[in-house]
Amino acid sequence: MRHRSLPPFAFALLAIAAAAQRAPSHAWQIGPFTRRTADTPVITPNPASVFQDPILNASVHWEALHTFNPATLVRDGKVVVLYRAEDNAGEMQIGMHTSRLGLAESSDGLQFTRRPEPVFYPANDSQKDREWPGGVEDPRIVETQEGAYVLTYTQWNRQTWSVGVATSSDLEHWTKYGPAFHDAEGGKYANLKYKSAGIVTALRKGRLIAVRIHGQYWMYWGEGAIHLATSPDLIHWTPVEDAHGNPIEVLRPRPGQFDSSFPETGPPPVLTTRGIVVLYNGKNAASHGDPNLAPGAYAVGEALFAANNPQHLLARTANPVLEPVLPWEKSGQYAAGTTFAEGLVYFHDHWLLFYGCADSFVGVVSAPFSP
Repeated sequence: MRHRSLPPFAFALLAIAAAAQRAPSHAWQIGPFTRRTADTPVITPNPASVFQDPILNASVHWEALHTFNPATLVRDGKVVVLYRAEDNAGEMQIGMHTSRLGLAESSDGLQFTRRPEPVFYPANDSQKDREWPGGVEDPRIVETQEGAYVLTYTQWNRQTWSVGVATSSDLEHWTKYGPAFHDAEGGKYANLKYKSAGIVTALRKGRLIAVRIHGQYWMYWGEGAIHLATSPDLIHWTPVEDAHGNPIEVLRPRPGQFDSSFPETGPPPVLTTRGIVVLYNGKNAASHGDPNLAPGAYAVGEALFAANNPQHLLARTANPVLEPVLPWEKSGQYAAGTTFAEGLVYFHDHWLLFYGCADSFVGVVSAPFSP
C-alpha cells in the first residue's frame, strides 16, 4: 500500500491543493478538510481476525477482505470507530460477503487499537431474516443526552434492504428494533427499500448529541434523493410526506456535477448557529456528470438547511469538499473511486471526518473548528 516514488507528505500536499481549487469554503460549511495521513489508511483488513459466528456455529475471518464505511463518536477522551468489515465468504463481488461491525479506538484519531471480534453482527435474533446472509452495513451513530447510543445501519439479506435501528449503553451489548419505518403510517412503509440515515445532532460540551427541533428528532435518509423523517424517541420514525403522501425530497441529483447520479446521506447532520449542515455523498453519473471525476465515483458535498425548518434548503456546495485523490481511495473493490463519509466527530478543537475508501479501507480528514 505504500508509494515510494514521492514522500508521504507529498500526496497530502497535492490532494490539499486540488481540494482548495475545487471547493472554496463558505462561512456555513464544516471545513475545509485536509488529509491527516497520506501514506496508508487508518483501518485496513486483518485476515488474522477470527470470530465464532453464532449462525454458522463456525469460525470466520470476519474482517479479511474489506474494512470501510465507518461511524464515529468520542467516548472517554478517545475517538471510537464502528467500521463495516467484510469476511472472505461468498462471491467475489460487492454486496456478496457478510458484513459485521468492528470497533476501534484511538487517542489521536490516527493510530487505532481494534477489538479482536465484531461488536455488532447478524445473530439468531428477531432480525436474522433481514440481516442474513448479507449482514449489517454502513453504520451511523449518535449519542443521546443521557449518554446512550443510537445506531442506524443497513440490514441486508441479499434480497432487500432497510434502515435498522439499535441502541446500546456500552457499544458492546445491543438491542435491535428492526426497520426504522416498519410501523409508520399503519405499515405503509413496511416493504420500502431504503438506506443511509443520519440523525440531526448538535455540539453540546464537546459532544455531538441528538437534538430535538420543534419537539421532535429529525433524520435525513436515503439515496437517489435525500428525504426527511421525524421521531419522538429516536427509535420509531415516520417519513415526512408531501401533499400527495410521498416522502418529500430535500436534495436531488444535479446534472453535470459530482452528485449527478444521486446524493446519499452521509454522517449525522449538525445543527449550528447558521443552520443544519448535512454532509452527503454524491455519486457521479456515468455520462454528463462532473468531468473531473471518474464515472461512478463518490465524493462528499455539503448542504445547509434552515435551523427551524429542516426541509428548507438554504445553500449547497457546487463542488465536492472531499473526493478520491490518493491511490488507496481509487483502488479496491470499488474501482471508480470512493470517499464515502459516514462519521464526524469534534475532537481536540478539530472536526474529524471518517470515510470509506473504494469500499475497502477507512480514511480520515480534519478541519479546524469555528463556532
